[in-house]
Amino acid sequence: MDAVKKTRRPRTKTVNEVIKESEKEISNFESNLINLTQDEMNKAPKYEVEPQTKLSTREQQKSKDIYLKPKHTIGARDKFNEKFRASYEYARQYVQFIAEHKELIGENIEVWTRPYGGMAAEEWEVPTNKPVWGPRYLAEQIRRKKYHRLVMKQTAREETGMGQFYGVMAADTTISRLDANPVSTSKTIFLG
Repeated sequence: MDAVKKTRRPRTKTVNEVIKESEKEISNFESNLINLTQDEMNKAPKYEVEPQTKLSTREQQKSKDIYLKPKHTIGARDKFNEKFRASYEYARQYVQFIAEHKELIGENIEVWTRPYGGMAAEEWEVPTNKPVWGPRYLAEQIRRKKYHRLVMKQTAREETGMGQFYGVMAADTTISRLDANPVSTSKTIFLG
Protein backbone atom coordinates (compact mmCIF):
# COMPACT_ATOMS: atom_id res chain seq x y z
CA MET A 1 0.00 0.00 0.00
CA ASP A 2 1.32 3.31 -1.02
CA ALA A 3 1.91 5.65 1.78
CA VAL A 4 -0.23 8.67 1.35
CA LYS A 5 1.76 11.80 1.68
CA LYS A 6 0.38 13.87 4.41
CA THR A 7 0.35 17.51 3.69
CA ARG A 8 1.18 19.73 6.56
CA ARG A 9 -1.04 22.60 7.27
CA PRO A 10 0.87 25.81 7.51
CA ARG A 11 1.57 26.83 11.04
CA THR A 12 -0.67 29.69 12.06
CA LYS A 13 0.92 32.60 13.81
CA THR A 14 0.09 33.25 17.39
CA VAL A 15 -1.34 36.54 18.51
CA ASN A 16 1.95 37.50 20.15
CA GLU A 17 3.87 36.91 16.91
CA VAL A 18 1.41 39.04 14.95
CA ILE A 19 1.65 41.82 17.54
CA LYS A 20 5.46 41.73 17.44
CA GLU A 21 5.47 41.94 13.64
CA SER A 22 3.00 44.83 13.75
CA GLU A 23 5.13 46.69 16.29
CA LYS A 24 8.18 46.15 14.10
CA GLU A 25 6.33 47.56 11.05
CA ILE A 26 5.11 50.57 13.05
CA SER A 27 8.62 51.31 14.31
CA ASN A 28 9.95 51.07 10.72
CA PHE A 29 7.23 53.49 9.59
CA GLU A 30 8.01 55.92 12.44
CA SER A 31 11.74 55.87 11.67
CA ASN A 32 10.92 56.53 8.01
CA LEU A 33 8.84 59.56 8.98
CA ILE A 34 11.65 60.87 11.18
CA ASN A 35 14.10 60.54 8.26
CA LEU A 36 11.74 62.49 5.97
CA THR A 37 13.25 65.94 6.45
CA GLN A 38 12.10 69.31 5.12
CA ASP A 39 15.06 69.38 2.72
CA GLU A 40 13.98 66.09 1.15
CA MET A 41 10.38 67.30 0.86
CA ASN A 42 11.54 70.51 -0.85
CA LYS A 43 13.19 68.39 -3.56
CA ALA A 44 9.73 67.30 -4.73
CA PRO A 45 8.67 68.88 -8.02
CA LYS A 46 6.18 71.74 -7.91
CA TYR A 47 2.69 71.00 -9.18
CA GLU A 48 2.14 73.55 -11.94
CA VAL A 49 -1.33 74.99 -12.54
CA GLU A 50 -2.44 77.71 -14.94
CA PRO A 51 -3.18 81.08 -13.35
CA GLN A 52 -6.86 81.63 -12.60
CA THR A 53 -6.81 85.27 -13.71
CA LYS A 54 -5.76 85.86 -17.28
CA LEU A 55 -5.56 89.60 -17.79
CA SER A 56 -3.79 91.26 -20.69
CA THR A 57 -1.32 94.05 -19.97
CA ARG A 58 -3.87 96.60 -21.21
CA GLU A 59 -6.57 95.21 -18.88
CA GLN A 60 -4.10 95.29 -15.97
CA GLN A 61 -3.25 98.93 -16.68
CA LYS A 62 -6.94 99.91 -16.95
CA SER A 63 -7.92 98.13 -13.72
CA LYS A 64 -8.80 100.22 -10.70
CA ASP A 65 -5.94 100.57 -8.23
CA ILE A 66 -6.80 98.81 -4.96
CA TYR A 67 -4.42 99.64 -2.09
CA LEU A 68 -4.53 97.23 0.84
CA LYS A 69 -4.38 98.32 4.46
CA PRO A 70 -4.36 96.01 7.50
CA LYS A 71 -7.79 95.13 8.87
CA HIS A 72 -6.50 94.72 12.46
CA THR A 73 -3.19 95.51 14.10
CA ILE A 74 -1.76 94.16 17.35
CA GLY A 75 1.24 96.03 18.73
CA ALA A 76 4.50 94.39 19.70
CA ARG A 77 6.28 94.77 23.03
CA ASP A 78 9.73 93.81 21.84
CA LYS A 79 12.08 96.29 20.21
CA PHE A 80 12.89 96.28 16.48
CA ASN A 81 16.40 95.03 15.69
CA GLU A 82 18.05 97.82 13.67
CA LYS A 83 20.34 95.35 11.84
CA PHE A 84 17.31 94.40 9.73
CA ARG A 85 16.32 97.98 8.82
CA ALA A 86 17.47 97.76 5.17
CA SER A 87 15.67 94.49 4.50
CA TYR A 88 12.57 95.84 6.29
CA GLU A 89 12.57 98.96 4.08
CA TYR A 90 12.72 96.71 1.02
CA ALA A 91 10.00 94.36 2.31
CA ARG A 92 7.53 97.12 3.10
CA GLN A 93 7.58 98.60 -0.42
CA TYR A 94 4.18 98.39 -2.09
CA VAL A 95 4.05 96.07 -5.10
CA GLN A 96 1.19 95.17 -7.41
CA PHE A 97 0.17 91.52 -7.48
CA ILE A 98 -2.78 89.24 -8.17
CA ALA A 99 -3.60 86.90 -5.28
CA GLU A 100 -5.11 83.50 -6.06
CA HIS A 101 -6.78 81.03 -3.74
CA LYS A 102 -6.16 77.64 -5.35
CA GLU A 103 -8.37 75.58 -3.04
CA LEU A 104 -11.37 77.87 -2.49
CA ILE A 105 -11.50 79.64 -5.83
CA GLY A 106 -12.76 83.21 -5.56
CA GLU A 107 -12.61 83.37 -1.73
CA ASN A 108 -10.80 86.31 -0.15
CA ILE A 109 -7.54 85.48 1.58
CA GLU A 110 -7.31 86.34 5.27
CA VAL A 111 -3.76 86.24 6.57
CA TRP A 112 -1.73 87.58 9.50
CA THR A 113 1.76 88.98 8.98
CA ARG A 114 4.62 89.87 11.27
CA PRO A 115 7.72 89.76 9.11
CA TYR A 116 10.19 91.10 11.71
CA GLY A 117 10.37 91.05 15.47
CA GLY A 118 9.40 94.36 17.02
CA MET A 119 6.77 95.00 14.36
CA ALA A 120 3.04 94.91 14.94
CA ALA A 121 1.11 91.83 13.82
CA GLU A 122 -1.30 92.76 11.05
CA GLU A 123 -4.40 91.01 9.73
CA TRP A 124 -5.01 91.44 6.03
CA GLU A 125 -8.02 90.64 3.87
CA VAL A 126 -6.81 90.26 0.30
CA PRO A 127 -9.29 90.11 -2.58
CA THR A 128 -8.46 87.42 -5.12
CA ASN A 129 -8.26 87.35 -8.90
CA LYS A 130 -7.78 91.10 -9.34
CA PRO A 131 -4.71 93.35 -9.28
CA VAL A 132 -4.06 94.86 -5.83
CA TRP A 133 -1.27 96.89 -4.23
CA GLY A 134 0.22 95.63 -0.97
CA PRO A 135 3.53 95.40 0.87
CA ARG A 136 6.09 93.01 -0.57
CA TYR A 137 6.18 90.98 2.67
CA LEU A 138 2.44 90.30 2.32
CA ALA A 139 2.84 89.00 -1.25
CA GLU A 140 5.82 86.87 -0.22
CA GLN A 141 3.92 85.36 2.70
CA ILE A 142 0.99 84.47 0.45
CA ARG A 143 3.40 82.80 -2.01
CA ARG A 144 4.88 80.66 0.78
CA LYS A 145 1.55 78.95 1.52
CA LYS A 146 2.16 75.50 0.06
CA TYR A 147 2.10 71.93 1.21
CA HIS A 148 3.69 68.62 0.24
CA ARG A 149 1.64 65.66 -0.98
CA LEU A 150 3.07 62.58 0.69
CA VAL A 151 2.79 59.10 -0.82
CA MET A 152 3.79 55.62 0.25
CA LYS A 153 6.37 54.15 -2.13
CA GLN A 154 6.17 50.40 -2.08
CA THR A 155 9.39 48.48 -1.53
CA ALA A 156 9.82 44.72 -1.19
CA ARG A 157 11.44 42.99 1.74
CA GLU A 158 12.25 39.29 1.74
CA GLU A 159 11.33 37.37 4.84
CA THR A 160 11.40 33.57 5.10
CA GLY A 161 11.26 33.10 1.35
CA MET A 162 8.12 35.09 0.92
CA GLY A 163 7.99 38.70 -0.20
CA GLN A 164 6.40 41.11 2.24
CA PHE A 165 5.64 44.66 1.15
CA TYR A 166 5.80 47.73 3.28
CA GLY A 167 5.81 51.38 2.30
CA VAL A 168 8.36 54.13 2.46
CA MET A 169 6.99 57.65 2.97
CA ALA A 170 8.10 60.13 0.29
CA ALA A 171 7.09 63.60 -0.88
CA ASP A 172 5.39 63.31 -4.28
CA THR A 173 4.69 66.93 -5.23
CA THR A 174 4.65 70.43 -3.75
CA ILE A 175 1.26 72.11 -4.16
CA SER A 176 0.61 75.84 -3.81
CA ARG A 177 -2.44 76.53 -1.67
CA LEU A 178 -2.28 80.29 -2.21
CA ASP A 179 -0.33 82.26 -4.78
CA ALA A 180 0.58 85.88 -5.52
CA ASN A 181 1.58 86.58 -9.11
CA PRO A 182 3.27 89.89 -9.97
CA VAL A 183 1.44 92.26 -12.30
CA SER A 184 3.40 93.24 -15.37
CA THR A 185 3.19 96.92 -16.21
CA SER A 186 5.45 96.92 -19.25
CA LYS A 187 4.53 95.60 -22.67
CA THR A 188 6.65 92.80 -24.02
CA ILE A 189 7.28 92.10 -27.68
CA PHE A 190 8.38 88.62 -28.65
CA LEU A 191 10.21 88.38 -31.93
CA GLY A 192 10.54 85.03 -33.43
